[in-house]
Amino acid sequence: MMGKYGTILRTSISERLIYRTDFFVSTALRFAPIITTILLWRAVFAGAGRAELASYTYHDIVAYYLFSTLGRAFSSMPGLATGITRDVRQGQIQRFLLQPVDYLTYLLMYRVAHKLVYYMVAFVPFVILFSLCRSVLPGWPEPERLIAGLLSLLLAFLLGFHIEASLGLLSFWFLEITGFLYIMMGVNYFFSGHMIPLDLLPSLVRQIADVLPFRYLAYFPAAVFLGKVSGAEMWRGLLTQTLWVGVWVVCSRALLARGLRRYAAYGG
Repeated sequence: MMGKYGTILRTSISERLIYRTDFFVSTALRFAPIITTILLWRAVFAGAGRAELASYTYHDIVAYYLFSTLGRAFSSMPGLATGITRDVRQGQIQRFLLQPVDYLTYLLMYRVAHKLVYYMVAFVPFVILFSLCRSVLPGWPEPERLIAGLLSLLLAFLLGFHIEASLGLLSFWFLEITGFLYIMMGVNYFFSGHMIPLDLLPSLVRQIADVLPFRYLAYFPAAVFLGKVSGAEMWRGLLTQTLWVGVWVVCSRALLARGLRRYAAYGG
């Protein structure tokens, strides 16, 4: 079993490396918005004439945005839902009904390969960016916080994958899911904390964000690394994040099982 999916992983990595120049350029260009966001927050603090906003200094905001970007890099799944829709619409999914390969596990291995190659390419830009901003960072985290932070990133990847896969699997019932994608992208971007720290939201909106899973895609990993949560609260957050992963794993599996029961393909 592991050998089969290990082969899929190795093949997917090789496929990504074929177009490594294009992959490198597209990865490098993703760092440009980080610079503009940092400049934007500088203008916000200058315009407000205040040293702090909801306990965040300008340096805190920059550090938060760097770590939330790291979290989003793990949890974002560009093209996953649209790829599933294409497989269902064009009948490509039927090959997984004829071969001993689980569809969701195949997609997961493909995304693991994507992230591995992405971080191989993005490692140097991330090192340069964090080095340039080292004066605003809180310093190297202690072992407990480092382990918790790395676990939160891994769980963010699994959570982001299964949320996006569940959205794509709606194509068994809907011919076009673009509308769902746009809505989910907006909700995700706002309530994940990638746009602004959730601490800056009004109380009612913050309460809504706290009961949704999206905060664990960007805000929570950043909060762990920055020390905004610690001790028992940090481990409770990891447990809640794990439970959300379990919920969306069950959801994606249920959607796939029910979708395949109503799926019909014709031709050879």
